[in-house]
Amino acid sequence: MELSATGKALGQAGSPSRQIDAIIKKSAGWKGKKLSELRALIKKADREVVEEVKWKKPSRPEGVPVWSHDGIVCIGEVLKNAVRLTFPKGAQLSDPKKIFNTRLDSRTVRAVDFHEGDALDAAALKTLFLAAAGLNSSKANED
Repeated sequence: MELSATGKALGQAGSPSRQIDAIIKKSAGWKGKKLSELRALIKKADREVVEEVKWKKPSRPEGVPVWSHDGIVCIGEVLKNAVRLTFPKGAQLSDPKKIFNTRLDSRTVRAVDFHEGDALDAAALKTLFLAAAGLNSSKANED
């Protein structure tokens, strides 16, 4: 029986990293490439980030990629016309570069939709990701 880093038995689909690899592969074309690019940026920004796959359901049996550090930092979704990174605590984050472009009316969540051909401001996105991870870490240390 193959075990994950936490010692839990892995499901038939394999590790979360392998499941995300499969999601990227299934999302061929520019969407798969963009999700892969975002994933690489996230993993490079925070060496302690944990990859997970959550919310498997009949309409999305492969689930949704999630990146966590002391709680969920962001969620990656392949939509019909975009690739979205959703930050569950995004409304609490400073966004001086105006990276967030959707879910702006939410009291908690903020997201970034990437469309075909959109440029990626890697430095600004890395700063946003690290701020979100830092927010989780500060909350975890309060407990």
